[in-house]
Amino acid sequence: MRIHCKVVVIAVGFGVFLLLYFLGGNAADDPLLKEVVEEEEGNSSPSPPELGRDVAPKFARKSSAGVGVRAEEPYKGRKDWKSINRGANEKAKSKPLSNVARPVTKRTRAEEVMHLAVVACGNRLDETLTMVKSALLFTLKKIKFHIFAEDPLAPQFAERLKQWPRSISAKFQYSVYPITFSVGNADEWKKLFKPCAAQRLFLPVILKDVDSLLYVDTDVLFLRPMDDIWRLLKSFNSTQLAAMAPEHEVPKIGWYSRFARHPFYGVTGVNSGVMLMNLTRIRSTLFRNSMIPSGLSWEDLLHPLYQKYKNHITWGDQDLLNIIFHDNPECLFIFPCQWNYRPDHCMYGSNCKGAEEEGVSILHGNRGVYHDDKQPAFKVVYDAIRDFPFEDNMFQSLFYPIQTKFLDTVNTLCGRIPQVFLKQIEKTMRKVFEQKVVRHVRPHK
Repeated sequence: MRIHCKVVVIAVGFGVFLLLYFLGGNAADDPLLKEVVEEEEGNSSPSPPELGRDVAPKFARKSSAGVGVRAEEPYKGRKDWKSINRGANEKAKSKPLSNVARPVTKRTRAEEVMHLAVVACGNRLDETLTMVKSALLFTLKKIKFHIFAEDPLAPQFAERLKQWPRSISAKFQYSVYPITFSVGNADEWKKLFKPCAAQRLFLPVILKDVDSLLYVDTDVLFLRPMDDIWRLLKSFNSTQLAAMAPEHEVPKIGWYSRFARHPFYGVTGVNSGVMLMNLTRIRSTLFRNSMIPSGLSWEDLLHPLYQKYKNHITWGDQDLLNIIFHDNPECLFIFPCQWNYRPDHCMYGSNCKGAEEEGVSILHGNRGVYHDDKQPAFKVVYDAIRDFPFEDNMFQSLFYPIQTKFLDTVNTLCGRIPQVFLKQIEKTMRKVFEQKVVRHVRPHK
């Protein structure tokens, strides 16, 4: 009997011990488990938003049709992503360093995005899309396009750009903005020169979150990577905030040097069809002018300058830019004529030495030469880029057709110098081919 009692006591005691053990163990595990879960949640942050999908200014989305087209919506969890990472970093700092070797993760630098702006009104949809296409054919970095368009055109841009293949759409983002003027009479600005062309004057005011920008007219074609002209921003000195090419190379046949009734930059003036801008510097500069001695900001300068010279200007916004940089010449960087090659450079005889040596870098088909037969050399290049099927072989479907069709233009002054039009585009195509094909082929071991 005593033995049975002892066995019962031992069994009960052992059971109480096990019960206490499990209760104590679970109580100790709960906070540990909670800490592990919190740590995993802190370290498993979602992917950061892709570079370049910045939100366009709110007022830029507003129009009579409510159009503010975005290529893709910005990352929705940006705030959460930052707070989660901040919590994970603080938790990591509170822990002692470990001697255990861990794999090193390489952090790549944020990819630079180039910004390009264009203003399209009226029947400029196809011309603008051809310009965008030319920029994308050879680009190396990603491009953010800022397209300012009349309300009827905005949805058409969105629809057409969505039709492009993924291999191309991966190279760019875009926003479409309505035509807006922050000062003065909007109707006056719209009629200043070509429809809506004066919009370019207001880019520093509208695109407040953009540091630097390349503006081009709709009738511009890139024959080499936009990356190359974008690199010129690094050539600016401490006072320069914009870059343009001369309006003409020969003063005796230049328009400004013969006919202008207002101040203009330098000897022949400058052409604003291709304009590289450091918007941050433009916004922070007080510009000398002929109206008040203290200087005016860019936005405050535009309307009074227009009021003073509106009866003396012929080329609208370009004339106003010439007046501004006449009074502030130290603010302007001049790039050579091959970066803004126009019919004036060949229709009176070849007068762009840079294009003769290096080839045309950016073709500017002003005077409507892409759409008539006055300068067929320009039209040949435009038609070939417009009709080029994406992802086709560029030598077979782009370069050789241009080269062949140039034979029909040799009886024109511009057509007599085909090497000027072909040299840079052939060189660029070879570079693209090397990057896509040659550098990806590994030698056999």
